[in-house]
Amino acid sequence: MSAKLVDLIAAADVPEGEIRRGRLPCGHAVAIYHVDGEFFVTDDVCSHGEASLSEDGSLDGFEVECSWHFGRFDVRSGAPCAMPCEVPLRTWPVKIEDGRVFVDPEAHTL
Repeated sequence: MSAKLVDLIAAADVPEGEIRRGRLPCGHAVAIYHVDGEFFVTDDVCSHGEASLSEDGSLDGFEVECSWHFGRFDVRSGAPCAMPCEVPLRTWPVKIEDGRVFVDPEAHTL
């Protein structure tokens, strides 16, 4: 990661097994997941529709399900896991420092 880390949220504000929304400095919404003690960050909006994964999605292990058409994505890689989703979500590597969740906004996949 570069020195341009963005502080998204306090790690304690994302309970295990839950999703929260964050924003990059450009205003882009991201979803922050806490699974098995690890944190992951993806685009917040489903690549199949305009549904917010942090507001309307549900987390089952490492997969987030979109409430609109029940497509699923792996939060570790952004890969689609169930139809109708076919386009992966962008993901960002996460760094935890001083109890905060950080990402480099320029270090995303895709």
